[in-house]
Amino acid sequence: MSYELDEITLSQSIFYYLIENRELKEDDEISLYKAYTENENIMQLVKQQGNIAKSVIERYGNIIYLIPKEDNDYLGYSKKNLKTALCKSGSTDKDYYLSQFVILTLLVEFYDGHGSSSKTREFMRVGDLLNSISDRLKEGSANADLESEERDGLAFSNMLEAFEALRSEEKGSRAKTTKEGFIYNILVFLKKQNLIDYIEEDEMIKTTKKLDQFMDYNLLNKKNYHRVLAVLGVEDNE
Repeated sequence: MSYELDEITLSQSIFYYLIENRELKEDDEISLYKAYTENENIMQLVKQQGNIAKSVIERYGNIIYLIPKEDNDYLGYSKKNLKTALCKSGSTDKDYYLSQFVILTLLVEFYDGHGSSSKTREFMRVGDLLNSISDRLKEGSANADLESEERDGLAFSNMLEAFEALRSEEKGSRAKTTKEGFIYNILVFLKKQNLIDYIEEDEMIKTTKKLDQFMDYNLLNKKNYHRVLAVLGVEDNE
């Protein structure tokens, strides 16, 4: 397929904008947004550039997102970088997987994958999230055996050990060596990614439009939803 020079130029402008901002809103750059949504050639060129850069370009509602693929350590986060950002100094893989479990638990608490929208609640208290994490880890560890953990890679016993190794202090702790501080740093990280609104003074968590749209377009895909449930050790009764 041949492309016009102005189509190539516009596609490069759109992709560079996405590299800088990670999202393109209709209200912010209407000319670039219309070029992408109204010209199939430009859309395909942008998607091709995203694919080369190990990323996916998707439009959810009136916002176009650049989403790095899982193995994209340049535009996304490597396991090493995430471990540094989310876990205590000298952390192990147990701590890293615990941090990912915390994020998955938060997602399941807000979204259930059913209905016209996957969202089921408007806010959540930090204390409730802590209790949910503890309960799910204990239940998963009690129901899992060593053979299944080695086969499925769901080491509930290791994550529970890492969680219980964290000290428990009064609310307000910021240290990654405490349960409260561990959760706090994960929430701050998610807030910086514009995925949640974390109101510290009220210890309240809300999701953003960005996360809501992403989850509606992806979690409502039953294949993805069952993958999340499987990791958490939750049975889907539907």
